[in-house]
Amino acid sequence: MQNDVIHSTALINPNAKIGEGTTIGPYSVIGNGVEIGSNCTIQNHVVITGKCKIGDNNNFHSHSVIGGQSQDLKYSGEPTYLEIGDSNNFREFVSINRGTEPESKTVVGSNGNFLAYSHIAHDCVVGDHVIFSNNGTLAGHVHMGDYAILGGLTAVHQFCRIGKHAITGGCSKIVQDVPPYMVADGNPAEIRSINSIGLQRRGFTEKQIKALKEAYKVLFLRNLTISDAINQLKSNSSDSDEDLPLRDLIDFINTSERGIIRR
Repeated sequence: MQNDVIHSTALINPNAKIGEGTTIGPYSVIGNGVEIGSNCTIQNHVVITGKCKIGDNNNFHSHSVIGGQSQDLKYSGEPTYLEIGDSNNFREFVSINRGTEPESKTVVGSNGNFLAYSHIAHDCVVGDHVIFSNNGTLAGHVHMGDYAILGGLTAVHQFCRIGKHAITGGCSKIVQDVPPYMVADGNPAEIRSINSIGLQRRGFTEKQIKALKEAYKVLFLRNLTISDAINQLKSNSSDSDEDLPLRDLIDFINTSERGIIRR
């Protein structure tokens, strides 16, 4: 890497690995064990530390802190990790922590947009194409699916899951799993509808959206038990590609450990 793309005030540990074309701005700190891919932009006052592996074409805005140690009180200095994919945008003051247990890791996918003051705690797994609005916050061990959107000031309890293509309203309190394709809003949050606009933008067919609307009615409007609702959804689904979203919804609910948010 050429010296003219690293500002003279930046502190780079000699054991850090910096990819070709990556720029590092004033007063940023890159620690021991950090690996950064090619063509990343690290602006001023950024801290990237710990055993942290970052892909290509990521953008880190000022004062973001990436790869800090777990805030879990059980953590006592064991080797833990953070992995980040490609083409993410991390805005000002975003913080992401490494795992807690020895050899554990936090994982962030690719093509995400993380707005100011977003926080991803230890041992989270975050998918691709996600959006965190300002101050969106994940506690430890949260899983967030592809294309999910976290509304501003949303707080997600530890060990919860946010299904793919789901969206939360601003200032929501999430204490159970948010099923895929749904809109969750409130404190505590309730399921309000399916994410129709988001699904249309992502190219879902009218038939798929109609099937998910019917699934919403079965799950949340007909006062059925979860098991009875699932049985009804199974009877409405097939092995066709057209019914894949419905099967994903069923699988998500069947594997929920905390239970799903309802109305």
